[in-house]
Amino acid sequence: MESLKLNHDRKIKLDSALANVCFTCGTCASGCPVAGVDGFDPRKFVRMLVLGMEDELIESRWPWICTMCGRGEYACPMGVKITELVRKVRGLRDRENVPGTLHKGVMAALKTGNNFSIPKDDFIFVMQDVAEEFAEEEGLRDFKIPLDKKGANILCTVHGKLPYGQTDDMKFWWKIFYAAKEDWTIPTDNWEGVNWALYTGDDEAMKTMVGRIVENMERLKAKNLLFPE
Repeated sequence: MESLKLNHDRKIKLDSALANVCFTCGTCASGCPVAGVDGFDPRKFVRMLVLGMEDELIESRWPWICTMCGRGEYACPMGVKITELVRKVRGLRDRENVPGTLHKGVMAALKTGNNFSIPKDDFIFVMQDVAEEFAEEEGLRDFKIPLDKKGANILCTVHGKLPYGQTDDMKFWWKIFYAAKEDWTIPTDNWEGVNWALYTGDDEAMKTMVGRIVENMERLKAKNLLFPE
């Protein structure tokens, strides 16, 4: 195991099997959907880490151009974990310099339980209102949204964008649940199903978000967990 020294005593620990075995064959780049965007090349990304050019990568756009789809990693004949390396580099950027809204969403989720800071009362109102609309559209007089139901077979998380502005997308899942006579529920606290900290490289925030879902499973005594996204 070797450690690559970074600014402010930051380090990336790389097992030699993760990077040093790369022989720059280019297989990863040939299958990468964003290769060439702003010069991004996963092969060069790995070599820059091995050659001690971590600071340049941390401050560049390259880690954020990568979609983390895993295609390059899957294609690599040497098993270099490219996606893991990209995520580690992302985690080393100062949080205020994380591009776009990702870090803001993480902070909102830690504070409010969802990426869009939707208050609990508003969430409940939207879910019940959309459920009534769904029941009317489908002619299902007995349909009710099962919020915080204990002992359900499935606990269903929700993507923050759905109650925020894409409410119709939830109805497809509800229709399946109803047709299958499934026993399910949605929690009204910490219901966010998309962990943006995964994409920013923020391990501590990611663990907190995952832990909240586990707590909901235990609190509501749900048997199975479903991430519709």
